[in-house]
Amino acid sequence: AVVDSIFQNDELTAWMKSRSLTPQWTDGVMERLAAGEQMGVMAGAAAPLKSVRIWQLKPDTDVYMKFISYEDTVRQFGEPSPEHYRVAYDGQLDTNDLEAIYTRCNVNHPPGYDGHSLSMSDVVELYDEGGSEFHYCDRFGFQKISFGDPEQTQTMGMSM
Repeated sequence: AVVDSIFQNDELTAWMKSRSLTPQWTDGVMERLAAGEQMGVMAGAAAPLKSVRIWQLKPDTDVYMKFISYEDTVRQFGEPSPEHYRVAYDGQLDTNDLEAIYTRCNVNHPPGYDGHSLSMSDVVELYDEGGSEFHYCDRFGFQKISFGDPEQTQTMGMSM
């Protein structure tokens, strides 16, 4: 059962377990239902939710890399690389929709969000146990990119 985390307490957890239900505590469920959004079986076969990481350029990164389009980034600096970024958020946002994530990270930052409002040059990572996909926040919409794991990027190279 998906239950808004504002209702999380021992009594409700025990009640659900007594009815063979396993609670999935999730932020924002009540807000979405109050706004009229259909959820669960009524909403159709929805894709499983992925976790979200918001990557933003580090403060000491070249200022000319910040807030520019993907095309300009590639032309001037090459493909975006994790070594220039830091994680500003890592958690669940109850959606896999990039536009909804963009709105949420601009209008109402989720708890634990430690960065500026989502902007051009930021990278949104959607991930689960099956892997990650990365999306560069571009002038209009998002550009899917190969971003890679920072540890892999740093250790790649030839050695003798």
